[in-house]
Amino acid sequence: MVLKRATLLHLRIPFSLFLMPFFLFAVSQSEQPDLLKLVLSFVIIHFLFYPASNGYNSYFDKDENSIGGLEIPPPVDKELYFTSLFLDFVALVLGIFIGWEFVLMLLVIGLASKAYSHPWIRLKKLPFTGLFTVVFFQGAYTYLMSYMAINNSGFEVLLDNQVLFSSFLCSFLLFASYPMTQVYQHEEDGRRGDLTVSRVLGIRGTFVWTTLVFVIGAILFFIYFNIYYTLHIACLFFLFLLPTLFYFLYWFYKVVHNQSAADYKNTMRLNLLSSLSFIGLFGYLLLMKYVN
Repeated sequence: MVLKRATLLHLRIPFSLFLMPFFLFAVSQSEQPDLLKLVLSFVIIHFLFYPASNGYNSYFDKDENSIGGLEIPPPVDKELYFTSLFLDFVALVLGIFIGWEFVLMLLVIGLASKAYSHPWIRLKKLPFTGLFTVVFFQGAYTYLMSYMAINNSGFEVLLDNQVLFSSFLCSFLLFASYPMTQVYQHEEDGRRGDLTVSRVLGIRGTFVWTTLVFVIGAILFFIYFNIYYTLHIACLFFLFLLPTLFYFLYWFYKVVHNQSAADYKNTMRLNLLSSLSFIGLFGYLLLMKYVN
């Protein structure tokens, strides 16, 4: 069966790659990665689970204005709903080849993702409950799920301090950045009755939130790299993030003078810059591991 163009667009596969840095972070921390499971888990997470989650969310949101990775979303229908469930099913089946722990974690994060969007629960209506759900599952949980798959390990990794610190940092990054992904959707969310954290904070408040939380997160990353790597790597962290920082400050300046600048295009540019910065950083860590 050939899927409709609207269904393919709502899966937002390119947008799913914005979360690739967390997977790459897990790879960079892995001493002896299982190459087959590394590739399989990457495909499952980024080409099956995330698109399924995107599609499911789109089906119940029925957005008319811009959403993450889709400036003009087309109307949705039942094909998108069933396609998202089918992708979830395929992800679980393929996950069996990685291990039962991976399948269990995939099932749990899938249910959490559906609870965020489904009208019976719709955590999206609860600003801080919704925020903490996304921050935990897309951050620490996804990092741990990826790390376990890549290293062919089980829940014993929860006893590893470095792994736990790394997973915490992933969530803290989202804690800073996730409200920014909602900053241009206030009108749409208000019309639907969704009270996101960004709506609670307001447009300028969202920028202040991201600034303050990210400063704390940057300090924690510096401490992490100084402990587990070197002072040189800790300083390189800031160098890799300079493009993102400069763009964010420039955008903040524009928004202070004109709140209409808090729009879809600027949000996607910041997302892209941030993702590329962290991909560059974690890619460098991975390269140094094999060079040395």
